[in-house]
Amino acid sequence: MAVLLFIVIGLILLALSGYLSTTLQTAMEPVLSLQAWISDRYLAVYDFLTVPRDVATLRQRNAELEDEISNLQKQNIELTQQLEEAQVLYALLDYARTQSENVYIASPIIGRDPSPFLQYVFIKHGSDDGVRHGMPVVTQQGLVGRVDSVIAGAAGVQLITSADSVVNVRLQNSGEEAQLIGSITGDLSLQMIPQDVEVQPGELILTSGLGGNYPSDILVGQVISVRKSPAELFQTATVQPAVDFSSLRTLLIITNFRPVDTTILLPSSE
Repeated sequence: MAVLLFIVIGLILLALSGYLSTTLQTAMEPVLSLQAWISDRYLAVYDFLTVPRDVATLRQRNAELEDEISNLQKQNIELTQQLEEAQVLYALLDYARTQSENVYIASPIIGRDPSPFLQYVFIKHGSDDGVRHGMPVVTQQGLVGRVDSVIAGAAGVQLITSADSVVNVRLQNSGEEAQLIGSITGDLSLQMIPQDVEVQPGELILTSGLGGNYPSDILVGQVISVRKSPAELFQTATVQPAVDFSSLRTLLIITNFRPVDTTILLPSSE
């Protein structure tokens, strides 16, 4: 027993002194290799059993996140639309305050005429709200057109770009009167301008008030180009409307203006 104890103590002293490190490493190598092999197989089996569940969980979470993103995108679109509508209404309100001589009804557009040859929009207010045929329609940008048809809860607005639209206007610089004519393409032309009138691109066009269809001094647009020929009695010009008709959302109807039908005053052809 004493001999065995002496051997054990000797081995411990040798191990502590580092003399047996190489021998111990060699002896432990098979054990460590076996332990690594068992660990690898255990991890492989664990992954095989748990990965499908993790993938299903990840897929479910991914679907939930996609739904959340979709809802946030919808909310963002709704908030953007509400902000744009609020900005439009604020601009219209500000315009109405600066033009306090008129009384207005703000009405949203609920539709557009599908015909490519008719420039009409439909608004949500009608005769029940005090809207009448012929009332001028504007935005904070300028003249839009006039009420052409009315029912109890809605009305049709003929835009100034319509082919059968004629607006009596004047040139701001010279004060010369002319007529603004629409077209089937939506383009505006200024006609009946005397040859001796100097017209420059960029000149503003305002309603003249003649003819009784519109109040005076409403901004209509500005001259883009001028066509002048000595062989013609009048010169013509192309006009850029002040209103962006492609982005119309809400309109102002001037309710205290009563149009005058001057056609009955024209000489009879009979």
